Amino acid sequence: MNFFDYTFRTGFFPLCMLLLTAGCHRGPYRVAVIPRTTALTIWEAVHAGVEFAARPAGILVYWNAPTSEDDIQQQAALVDRVVDEHYQGLILAPDQPLALMAPVRRAIAHGVHTVVIASPLSIPAQQDLAYIVNDDEATGRMAARRLGEVLHGQGQVAVLGVNPESLSDLAILHAFESELAEHFPQVVIADRRTGTHNATEAQQIADEVLATHPAIRAVFSLSAMASNGAIAALQGRDLTEKVKLIGFEQSVELGNEVRTGAMDALIAEDTYEMGHRALVLLAKYRSGHLPAQELRLQPVLLTRENIDSPLAKRLMNRDWGRKP
Repeated sequence: MNFFDYTFRTGFFPLCMLLLTAGCHRGPYRVAVIPRTTALTIWEAVHAGVEFAARPAGILVYWNAPTSEDDIQQQAALVDRVVDEHYQGLILAPDQPLALMAPVRRAIAHGVHTVVIASPLSIPAQQDLAYIVNDDEATGRMAARRLGEVLHGQGQVAVLGVNPESLSDLAILHAFESELAEHFPQVVIADRRTGTHNATEAQQIADEVLATHPAIRAVFSLSAMASNGAIAALQGRDLTEKVKLIGFEQSVELGNEVRTGAMDALIAEDTYEMGHRALVLLAKYRSGHLPAQELRLQPVLLTRENIDSPLAKRLMNRDWGRKP
């Protein structure tokens, strides 16, 4: 039986022949977007930015992520799936830099145009790998300046939610400490604590810090979970008015806490712009290789004065079906 008789009788048409008849680059350009988790509204802003860039470009978007930021294996598996299913583009906000290095290298090796957003990996930008990330040093300096101002240049502070495996967290912490030492030497960091993805544990950590250091007058939290835990601990001890809280990593819920005064300020990543620019970049170079490049976007300080501004609404947009 020759090939065509086999195809006619079985109805089987091999994928290789489909590719030959369709052409190597025919069909829609498909981009997979994999944020850290689907559980935080900060990543819905990425979804909005991607969708509004993809529609006029005729690009199909696949959106998926782990339900928790500590499910690193699932995120790595999703990246592998993107490679196996021959997506042409990938936009990734990595949960953990070390664990995601191998899947990203595999994607690049298979020609997947990859843009890493939010936090960098230890892989330098190269052909088919670009970065559009938050300016972590600016975040740390911004937090230090705000705390120095609200404390009038003196007092004890605590840092919560540090992930020692996150390049971003370490960069933020270093810039925070350096800025305080240079401009607010009488502001002393009394405690530094690692983070957790468990709400109860986050509250327990914050409560323990407040009990151990009763002189603390401000807290800087490096994640939404740490901020929520600090709010609960401060409210439980009736310290909301006495201890200022500045958080990094925005959400609609934390925006409400700034609005009511439970938080002094919230430092927001421009994840909408990250998603939008990443998709525009992929669309521009869909027919060739993605050039190596790195772009750092400035964070935004949200306070009661600007929490209801159009910019704040865009940064915390959870409705990707409506342009902010």
